[in-house]
Amino acid sequence: MAEVMLKPGERIDQLYGADIKIIQSANVFSFSLDAVLLADFAKPDRTRRGLTVDLCAGNGAVGLFFSHQTKGPIKLVELQPALADMAERSVSLNELTNQIDVLNMDLADAPTVIKQDSASVVTCNPPYFVDEPQSQKNPNDHYAIARHELTTNLEQVVAISAKLLKMTGHAYFVFRPDRFLEMMATLQKHRLMPKRVQFVYPKPGREANMFLVDAIKDGKPGGLKILPPLLVADDQGDYIGHVHDLLYGNQAAK
Repeated sequence: MAEVMLKPGERIDQLYGADIKIIQSANVFSFSLDAVLLADFAKPDRTRRGLTVDLCAGNGAVGLFFSHQTKGPIKLVELQPALADMAERSVSLNELTNQIDVLNMDLADAPTVIKQDSASVVTCNPPYFVDEPQSQKNPNDHYAIARHELTTNLEQVVAISAKLLKMTGHAYFVFRPDRFLEMMATLQKHRLMPKRVQFVYPKPGREANMFLVDAIKDGKPGGLKILPPLLVADDQGDYIGHVHDLLYGNQAAK
């Protein structure tokens, strides 16, 4: 691993399942489990050499965690300079500068830099919450932008994903179940046909708190598969099964 400079408040965490180290900061941004699950749910193209684009990249978690699945180039698109800088240093830390580029820009402008109809895979962990006057937002602007639709929204994220994808390319998203129908309708509006959905449950007996979706650009209608539910933790809150393996690999549970 290369050496990088850490800024005040930053730390280096490791995702053992993907053997990736990533720069985090409680003051700026830390990835959540949804990023880990999205990177695992996404699949590379058959050649494993196609272009992957990660929108709303944050500190680069999804792209970094996905990098071991593909030999192709990965472009991370992130609006906030502080997060893009963290992502860039994490790319260097993992010696992935030949594979991953960080683009500090508005995702709306991504098609002006990344050729349209060129990506085999687009991933995105978009802001979950609609920006409404009564919404309680995190006082930390970095977290507020990541969680609420302050600088983009679902419609724009899906539209840009469709523009970047080549025909039969795959778009992968993680989102909230209460907006499931909205997501399905928006995908189809922009020529993205949902093909696989998996609901994620935090503990036994709890309602799903997120879902993962795989959609194909210009895919044939129908054929949607609802995958078995993914259970994150046991009743005590300890990670179990596949989720534990993603986080810790062969390490002992913590």
